[in-house]
Amino acid sequence: MNMLKCFARKLLFCLGCLLPVLTQAAAIEYVQLAAPAPLQAVDWYTGFLGCEPVAGRQEAVSCQGLTIEFTARSILGSSQGTGVDHLAFSYPDVAAKMAELERVGVGGLGVRLQRFDDGSTWRDIDGFFRVAYLFDPWGTRIELVEDETRNGFHHVHLSAADPAATLDWYRQSFGGESGNVTAQLNGLRFDNGWLLVSVHDSATPAVTDGRAIDHLAFASTALDDELRRMSARGITIVQSPAVPANANSGSRRAFVAGPDGVRIALVEPGWAGVALAQDTGDALSSLNDTFIAPQTPWGEPDLQGVWSGDAAHGIPLERPEDVDASSALSQAEAAARRERGTLQSIWGYEREWRDTTLGYAKNAPLTQVAMVIDPPDGRLPPLTAAAAAARTAARGGGQAVPAGPEDLNSWVRCITQGLPNHMLPTVYNNGLQIMQGPGTVAITKEMIHETRIINIDAAPADDGIRQWLGNSRGWWEDDALVIETRGFNGRAPFQGSSADMVLTERFTRIAPNLLEYRFTVDDPAVWTQPWTAMFPFVLDNEQYELVEYACHEGNYAMSNILSSARESERGED
Repeated sequence: MNMLKCFARKLLFCLGCLLPVLTQAAAIEYVQLAAPAPLQAVDWYTGFLGCEPVAGRQEAVSCQGLTIEFTARSILGSSQGTGVDHLAFSYPDVAAKMAELERVGVGGLGVRLQRFDDGSTWRDIDGFFRVAYLFDPWGTRIELVEDETRNGFHHVHLSAADPAATLDWYRQSFGGESGNVTAQLNGLRFDNGWLLVSVHDSATPAVTDGRAIDHLAFASTALDDELRRMSARGITIVQSPAVPANANSGSRRAFVAGPDGVRIALVEPGWAGVALAQDTGDALSSLNDTFIAPQTPWGEPDLQGVWSGDAAHGIPLERPEDVDASSALSQAEAAARRERGTLQSIWGYEREWRDTTLGYAKNAPLTQVAMVIDPPDGRLPPLTAAAAAARTAARGGGQAVPAGPEDLNSWVRCITQGLPNHMLPTVYNNGLQIMQGPGTVAITKEMIHETRIINIDAAPADDGIRQWLGNSRGWWEDDALVIETRGFNGRAPFQGSSADMVLTERFTRIAPNLLEYRFTVDDPAVWTQPWTAMFPFVLDNEQYELVEYACHEGNYAMSNILSSARESERGED
């Protein structure tokens, strides 16, 4: 059954006309959505749906009549198929709005359109409105409707085994008026929007708890009395009234079990949500000076294991110019930064490929302002005059159309990211495995599955051969493995480095589960002084497994880029 037929079938079950009409309508107090990074969710809803931040609150937006609150947690699945299938907003021109969102696409900040069977993004439904569907990046399904009588928040759409009984339950519990959305569609009307119910495709909808739309909320002026009445009707009280930790007001909140697996909150007047955690603590802030690194049987510091850089994803190399050098991010700000970096890196991958998104990452994001720690201001040192002139000239030349694979960078060609670039965390493949033997250390990075064999206390061969990853030698300084690399071929530069760059890396186990990684870049042809950056890897022997980076086998980017280049040339003829 296609989407149109399914939608038409469901409309037949959107009942309400037989319900008694109330003289006083209530309002939906708020809807709570889950997002690993609420600050980024606020940005998404204000940027794409026209919602507005709520004054004095970081975790909520006002969406043309509906308050949406965000709670920081991972998500077990989208809203579709649960007791609260989607939220709906009305726009004067749905086709234009969808065209705007389609231009953003999944490659920008994550707008996933739900297309109809013929590929179109919107459809006129007989007896209803022009409609369209999309998902936010965290799995909440959103419907856009073109209702001339109302702009802004339009309705909450429930999914139920018995729609008539479900609407009657909400009417008895929270008020509302039965009415007609259109001549053929009835529902329960609240002050700020409609409540519509469709028959669920299978026997029972999935519960909302843990999914993208976590719960609905209604206000209660006599909370204790209301709960007693509900209990007498056989409604399960899931959580007794209490002021939540970090609440923005003294209003209490209770939870009851609604029909069809819907979690419902009742809140007292003055409810103002729950503040996000503002602590700046993370794995680095809990370090102590008493840790002694374990030793291998032959007496060297033991760095072996599988480590992950997921927690460091999102930390910029340089301090942003609008952030003070002495600033420290809160956990909420760090989570938003990482989620923003993830969304901007989605390209076309499914969520399973993106290790650092949607709460999949095992470790909380680090709160470092920047990776650069020297110079102390967190910024790269100035370029030399020659390097600055060369960079200006390169920018002025524009981007040439590639004639062949050799004109593309080494990452697109599945060769290498180069050093130290391939050590930096990205949206996926952040695994690092270290193995040791007497006099030798092997370092494998999951991205492009590159392995370096480092000989300890042995100078690299002075044979004049320059390589993609240079010539390396290592030695131990107390508990730190130090690796110096020279002899790069210059074809995979880092931040514009030259072939004469000298890279010095330090791997130090600073806690049972933390490996500090520092690197110093010394390239007098490019920068006026050496500079150093730092971030940690987290031990994850129990769960993390390096996977093959089968780059050449699925390198559609190469053929797409080159075929587009040929089309571009034909268009110029």
